[in-house]
Amino acid sequence: MKKAEIGIIGGSGLYAMPGLTNVREERVTTPFGDPSDAFILGELEGRNVAFLARHGRGHRILPSELNFRANIFAMKMLGVERILSVSAVGSLKEEHKPTDFVMPDQFIDRTFARVSTLFGDGIVAHVGFGDPVCSTVASVFQKACDAVGVVGKSGGTYVCMEGPQFSTRAESNLYRSWGADVIGMTNLQEAKLSREAEICYATMAMVTDYDCWREGHDDVTIDQVVAVLHQNADNAGKVVRSAVAKMPIEKACGCGDALKYAILTDRKAIPVETRQKLAILLDKYL
Repeated sequence: MKKAEIGIIGGSGLYAMPGLTNVREERVTTPFGDPSDAFILGELEGRNVAFLARHGRGHRILPSELNFRANIFAMKMLGVERILSVSAVGSLKEEHKPTDFVMPDQFIDRTFARVSTLFGDGIVAHVGFGDPVCSTVASVFQKACDAVGVVGKSGGTYVCMEGPQFSTRAESNLYRSWGADVIGMTNLQEAKLSREAEICYATMAMVTDYDCWREGHDDVTIDQVVAVLHQNADNAGKVVRSAVAKMPIEKACGCGDALKYAILTDRKAIPVETRQKLAILLDKYL
C-alpha cells in the first residue's frame, strides 16, 4: 500500500525531519533484512513523506555496516517514487567551502565491502547508470537552496570511499587530480539501488571540511566535523522542506522505467523464490 511518495534519507547531523505533521512510526521488514531504523511517516508541505535516519537514531551504524538494500527496498515497499538524500562530505576543491551544499551528478566508487545490487540469486539485470542521479530531483534541490538562501552548487563528482577512516593525504590528492569535488562514504550505493528500484534519486552533499589536502588547513578531525554538522543540519532541514514543496507531481524523467530492458535472464530460468522476493520490481515486466 502506498504510504509515502517522497522519501528523505537523513545523513550525519540530520536525524529527524522538522515540520512533519500527522507523524507516525513504522518498522518495515524487507527480503534483505531490516533498514537502519524505523521510518517516520507524515505530511510535509502537503506531501506524504517517509524519513529514515541513515545511520540510525543515535548514529549507531558504520557506513560499511549499512544495509543499503533494505533501506532502498523498504522505500519501494512504502510506495516512495523520489528520494531526497542528505549527507555530510569533505571538500576536494577550494571553491566548495564548509557549510556549502553540493548536488553531485557523478560518482566514483572506491568501496570494496558492500553489496550494490538488488539482483543476483538467479536473476541478472544491468541498469543504465551513465547519469546516476535524477535531474529533476537534483534541480529541485538547487531551487530549494536558492529559496532559503543557502549556497547550493549543481553538478560535480562525489568520491564514495569505504571508511570509516578519513583519507590519507596521498588519497585525497589523488582524488583531486581526478577532478573530483567532494568525498563521502554512503551515497553511491543508494544511487545504484534506487536506479534498480526505479526510484528517482539525488543527493545534497553538505560540506563539513576540506579533508586533509589543503595546505594551511588542519587535518580533518571529528570535533571540527561535528561543529559544522550542527550548522548544516539546520540549513538542510529548511532546504529539504522547500524541496518537498517544490517537487513536481508529474514525472518527466526515465527513472521509473530503468528495468524495462535491463533484465537479461530468461523468464523461465528465474528461481521462484527470487521471483517472489523481487515481485514489487518485476511484476510490471514479468
